[in-house]
Amino acid sequence: MSDNAHNDSLSVALFSEIFMAGQLSRNALSKALPKGMELSQFSVLNHLAHSSEPRSPAQLAKAFHLTRGAMTNTLTKLEWAGHVHIHPDWDDARRKIVTISPAGRTACNAALQAITPIIADVVASIGTERVRTALPVLRELREKFGEDKDLA
Repeated sequence: MSDNAHNDSLSVALFSEIFMAGQLSRNALSKALPKGMELSQFSVLNHLAHSSEPRSPAQLAKAFHLTRGAMTNTLTKLEWAGHVHIHPDWDDARRKIVTISPAGRTACNAALQAITPIIADVVASIGTERVRTALPVLRELREKFGEDKDLA
């Protein structure tokens, strides 16, 4: 087998595993989330909970590599549930600002309590050192896809 064919086969195997692990983990975590919460909603709440300042819908869409419409859909559901506040930007009335509400922090914490044992069990079964070794490669893959406009 030529080096190119071997590299292509390795690439396909790597991404097949990443895609399947992603799908299986999303399914497991989605089932564990509090009733009515979607994984996309948890992701936004978690992002806002760890953010030092409010975000605009456009900033959130960019951070999650989503369209503004997709982010608006998620934010609308979160606002309806009382988990975020969306209000005008007082410096620029054309823009909106999103902040997490106290109920949103509570919901985010409940979701974290539900999914943390699942994630911790997986990491423990694989081994913390092996996971620690894999993280730089996974981070570099994410950064490569996130920054390289030719790949996106």
